[in-house]
Amino acid sequence: MSISLFSFVAFTLLVGLYSWYKLRKTAFTTASGYFLGGRSLNAPLVAISMLLTNISTEHLVGMNGSSYKNGFIVMAWEVTSALALVIGAIYFIPRYLKMGLTTIPQYLELRFDKSTHTIVNLLLIVSFVVTLLPVVLYTGAINMETLFDVSDRLHVSKDTSIFYLILAIGILGSVYAIFGGLKAIAYSDAIYGIGLFVGGLMVPLIALWNIGDGNVSTGLAKVYHHAPEKFNSIGSKDSILPFGTLFTGLMVNQVYFWCMNQVIVQRALGASNLKEAQKGFLLMGVFKILMPVIIVLPGVIGFYYFQDSFYDAQDTIYPNLVKKVLPVSLVGFFAAMVMGTVLSTLNAVLNSAATLFSLGVYKRHINKQAGDRQLVKIGKWTTILMAIFSIIAAPLVGKAPEGLYQLLQQLNGIFFIPIASILLGGFFIKSISATAAKVAIFTGLIFYMLTTFILKVDIHFVHVWGIEFVLNILVMLGVSKFYKNGNMYSPTYTGEVNITPWKYTKVVSLILVIITILVYVLLSR
Repeated sequence: MSISLFSFVAFTLLVGLYSWYKLRKTAFTTASGYFLGGRSLNAPLVAISMLLTNISTEHLVGMNGSSYKNGFIVMAWEVTSALALVIGAIYFIPRYLKMGLTTIPQYLELRFDKSTHTIVNLLLIVSFVVTLLPVVLYTGAINMETLFDVSDRLHVSKDTSIFYLILAIGILGSVYAIFGGLKAIAYSDAIYGIGLFVGGLMVPLIALWNIGDGNVSTGLAKVYHHAPEKFNSIGSKDSILPFGTLFTGLMVNQVYFWCMNQVIVQRALGASNLKEAQKGFLLMGVFKILMPVIIVLPGVIGFYYFQDSFYDAQDTIYPNLVKKVLPVSLVGFFAAMVMGTVLSTLNAVLNSAATLFSLGVYKRHINKQAGDRQLVKIGKWTTILMAIFSIIAAPLVGKAPEGLYQLLQQLNGIFFIPIASILLGGFFIKSISATAAKVAIFTGLIFYMLTTFILKVDIHFVHVWGIEFVLNILVMLGVSKFYKNGNMYSPTYTGEVNITPWKYTKVVSLILVIITILVYVLLSR
């Protein structure tokens, strides 16, 4: 175990030193430099930073835990992301860069009014604290506890060990976000991104090699024949993710997450030009189609090894599989890679929250005369407070009955769908007024909370997303009949970056759509 611990520390230090070296001469004195990396990111950095921001232990631990129990139907969360990324590359990113946006809620101020902008900013910040960050911290702690038996080493209970690990991960992740801004996150992601693919692929490949006695394809055949139902991507009506959800709330969620979510889109807003942003988005689409090999297949392999013995603790299946198949010398490298995904998501969300508060709340409502240095300072304090609140909340998410990933998605619906509704309504329906948008935010929140957590209607929560989206649009159209839209905003080019599109955007987009459909056809039973 000392070898694995040494490799873990060595790889983690390597990334820290690399990020320091790349940024040693950079002084973050401007808001653009701190929050958007000076608008200098190229396509690979955009894509890899998006990937590491998105893929963390809630995927490695949570989604593999879900696939262990439910099979390949959960891949819909990943594979359909490629379709949303295509929409983002063709439609949304060109418009964001044309407007010179720093944050997505900024558009809401241009399209509606300041109060709509502020409400959405605050909702997003709250959503980070109560949903994403606690789940990321908790799953990261579970992984470290299982891989290194921290509770045994410290002679404490597992709950105590997990809290210590949450605290350590929270502090370490905050350091990147506080002192390096978006650029430090992007550089560390470049290393961790390579580690994610290498380490993530090692787990299923070595497992299949062992199962197949030296032949990966034979191993895959054995896993398939052991439980062929696990390889079906078409979820039944009573499954954890029915196939019909792909055509209701799931695509609304995907479009929001990949085209309107500040944490994700901030990477594209930091691109040096539109070409790099579009290439980064489409490269990310390729990654998402490949990701089930890393965050779905291992869970199914875990069922081959362990049967249903971990059904009551499905979120421990992935670290247990890692311990079983990887040599001791590689466990530490793998743990460092997993830690990297945790830190990347953590510091990316903290950086985005700091951006939203500093530029969207503090600058507009508290100190309108604040300069760049003051905004960077406020951003750092926001990061510290967000980290503290998330660390406190993290231990509370550990009792999710259907797994942590499913819990995360349910909680995300509280905030994502109302915000998606007003953003999409703002883009595509000119008659929608600012008053209608604000009413829809709160009717959507109340509707989802009632149907999902209080009344608990017998409808899958992703279908509820679709119903809520339609309801919100109808509410906005209805309210706009009485409170007319007086702001006929039309986007204008601010000159922040070059917005000449990449000439292969549509061709590559079509290829990604075809591949996505083929993946479903090949994995349907």
